[in-house]
Amino acid sequence: MPETTTAHNSSQPDPWWRLDIEGMPDSDMAMRRIYAWFACEIIDRPPVRFMAHNAFLDTAADFVGLTPAECKARWYDPEYQIDRYLDALQGRRWHGETFPVYWPNLGPDVYAALYGAKLHFGEVTSWSEPLVRDWDEVARIRLDMSNEYARTLDELTRYALERCPGKCLVGYTDLHPGLDCVAAWRDPQQLCFDMIDSPQQVHRLAELSIADFETIYDHYDALLKAHGQPSVSWMGIPSFGRMHIPSCDFSNLISPRFFVEFGLPILQREVSTMTHNIFHVDGKRVARHLDAILSVPGVHAIQWVQGVGDDQPIMQWVPFIRSIQARGVPVIVDLNKAELNDFMQELRPEGLFLWIATENEAEELELLRRIERWT
Repeated sequence: MPETTTAHNSSQPDPWWRLDIEGMPDSDMAMRRIYAWFACEIIDRPPVRFMAHNAFLDTAADFVGLTPAECKARWYDPEYQIDRYLDALQGRRWHGETFPVYWPNLGPDVYAALYGAKLHFGEVTSWSEPLVRDWDEVARIRLDMSNEYARTLDELTRYALERCPGKCLVGYTDLHPGLDCVAAWRDPQQLCFDMIDSPQQVHRLAELSIADFETIYDHYDALLKAHGQPSVSWMGIPSFGRMHIPSCDFSNLISPRFFVEFGLPILQREVSTMTHNIFHVDGKRVARHLDAILSVPGVHAIQWVQGVGDDQPIMQWVPFIRSIQARGVPVIVDLNKAELNDFMQELRPEGLFLWIATENEAEELELLRRIERWT
């Protein structure tokens, strides 16, 4: 690991080292802005990430016309994955807090697949087959860090760590313990019935989903730290400590009472050993659990994803965002660049991290100048 110093502007100081990233000469100040954001403080401006929320959808064209077997092979191919990513970085300059991050991705259910669930691969995502169709099959659930999914993640990670130094950061895969994992093992609709008909079995599966979480996380964290990498994943927000992105997309299907009973105990354990946790709140039906989520001291920030269609534009959510700020909780907000001026007029900048999709470097520099005047 590079020579370290003590971090500033953070409620939890970490070791600190400079990140050498081609095309991002201001990476050290970007990290300092991020740490200040976690403390709801501002050095010179709030952090900004210039990237669309679903930028990974751009890969879909590469999979058109492929058979399922060919599609899976492309997901599994380290050389293809890394070459494609590094080609996209050529000539790029990274402004604001837009860290280039390659993260090994086998889809949102890969955590469940480490225990034996079978994945099917499409153009931009994968999905799992239920692993437990009968309660007698719970006994088959065993963590296997040598199965094909674990081996592939290791291959993708190690190859990226060899190829990417100086060009980008390397992250760890998306990890979904808790009810999202249980839903993958059982099927989301069936799990809703289970909470009513077989609550003890749901608690049993939830316990299995979290029991090995720290072992799994530590495995990938050790790979990154051994190569002098910070902790980072799909969100692209690095930490010199331990970064995690807890979420519970399944919670959009259940009541607050069921979330408190089945989801909250898992969340409390999931975040307990992390330096930085940013909870991914995917839409208003997940947001109804916000009081329970924020009752957990280890949830340090919120990513608010307002959704599409009638849930846009962002201005209708200003009271909701303001209410999170009032709790002293940092929040990430996806923002259309056309909404920026109105948004800045309505909200104070402390504790806000803006994600804005842009077309070119000149546009990013102009937006940064406007944001620097936000007071």
